[in-house]
Amino acid sequence: MKLKAKLKGDVVKCSVQAVHEMTTTIAAKEKGTEANYITHILAKVGDRVIMEVSTSEFVSKDPTLKFQVKANDIKSGDTMEVTWTDTSGKTKTDSTKVK
Repeated sequence: MKLKAKLKGDVVKCSVQAVHEMTTTIAAKEKGTEANYITHILAKVGDRVIMEVSTSEFVSKDPTLKFQVKANDIKSGDTMEVTWTDTSGKTKTDSTKVK
């Protein structure tokens, strides 16, 4: 995953690019395989959930999500951790420091 988290004033601007094929049902049938796509993405700083989203097969390959969150207790140097889960049950977790 490619992750960025920048503190600007009282807002943390975040960017998450999940590297995944995102094989749709239609594409899987053509290939004779099973559909496999990301169904859930969760971003946290410490114990605080800052973004949680459920996705479908209609999201593009290697999807990028950009979002902002009010900093409150988040400060430069804190760790943002992002985890995605796909339809096969595979999970991927990466982290980055808030700059």
